[in-house]
Amino acid sequence: MRSAIAAIDRALGMLLRAGSLLVLPVSLLLFLQWPLREWVQAYSREANDLAQVLFALYVALAVTAATRRHAHLAADALARRYAERTRIRLARLAAFAIALPWAAFVLWSAWPIVAQAVRQQESFPDTFNPGYFLLKLAVALLAAGVALQAIVVASGSAGPDER
Repeated sequence: MRSAIAAIDRALGMLLRAGSLLVLPVSLLLFLQWPLREWVQAYSREANDLAQVLFALYVALAVTAATRRHAHLAADALARRYAERTRIRLARLAAFAIALPWAAFVLWSAWPIVAQAVRQQESFPDTFNPGYFLLKLAVALLAAGVALQAIVVASGSAGPDER
């Protein structure tokens, strides 16, 4: 079981590192919208649609990445005084009792919408450009990332920077 959790942890880490590179094309596409609209007078809407898809995927991964690095805003004024062991136990309990059920609920409730959008290869409503289904798929990716990270933390297999 430990090796499976460790494999999930490694795979999640690699996915998050790769996903961090999405910030570069998102920035470029957002920067190019104005020149495309004003000078080229074409493709600015396509650049915007692609930037939306990439940004949704980036944010879906960024939530889990922030969780792994404890980069979320947190109200832990009291918890800072707790012993390290107590904080680790609380993190494991919260991962199991809060994060995992929340992620499961999001996956369960969003799945029909996501599946339908993927089956229909849903396009953007304003431009009819393909790829809108990827925005909805990002919701499932976000919830899956949170669930996998919660499993890693709840199992006690998280590295020191991931507790």
